[in-house]
Amino acid sequence: MIGNPMDMLRQELDQRAQAGRPAQLWLRDDDATLPTASLDRLLTLTGQFEVPLTLAIIPADTGEALAERLDGEAQVEVAVHGWSHHNHAADGEKSQELGAHRPATTVLAELARGRERLASLHGAHFIPMLVPPWNRIADHVVAGLTGIGYEALSVYGPEKPAPLPVLNTHVDIIDWRGTRGGRPDDVLVAELLTVLRSHNGPIGLLTHHLVHDEAAWGFMARIFAATFAHKGCAWRSARDLLQIHGGRE
Repeated sequence: MIGNPMDMLRQELDQRAQAGRPAQLWLRDDDATLPTASLDRLLTLTGQFEVPLTLAIIPADTGEALAERLDGEAQVEVAVHGWSHHNHAADGEKSQELGAHRPATTVLAELARGRERLASLHGAHFIPMLVPPWNRIADHVVAGLTGIGYEALSVYGPEKPAPLPVLNTHVDIIDWRGTRGGRPDDVLVAELLTVLRSHNGPIGLLTHHLVHDEAAWGFMARIFAATFAHKGCAWRSARDLLQIHGGRE
């Protein structure tokens, strides 16, 4: 009989607490543009459990309304989610906005504009970190990021060498190829435990508040409750993790 997934997670964290090796966790939520009821729910949930939140915002589609909503939300940071989240890949290719389908100068000009826009709108909430739409970016675009003011990159999966610090997410709670809703708790916890046991750096949880169903919201509430104030882990802001070790151990 399979035990409660959150009990299994707590057992792993208990062992980490005893060994003095608390896990460093962080939360990234993609595709924000406007104030919505889903965003309110996300902010309430992360605020309740004191979980720092990195919102990856699409610069072309956002404005003062979102900036005003986030003003005063001390647990929120803002990162740049491409420029317009527009797919430039050919039919049959994986979706990409920041791929090799356009000149690097064109792509970098858009990313520079996005950085300037979000920095102006969000002030102290802003961190100069790029989150590529669909978690895909061409190497020649990565090479130009520091030249336009970016100080970090965040995609999905194992970190790869890059000319700037990389702070990735590793567990995506959405079943994109199936229900397009929240994945089951046992599957997500098993995936998280695998990463915890094989990865030495910070571990990122990836969410998309605009498409969450009750399964997704429920998992977030349960994992936040299981980890709240636990000595075997700490939810950290992206800013803090990058300052400590550039996103890596």
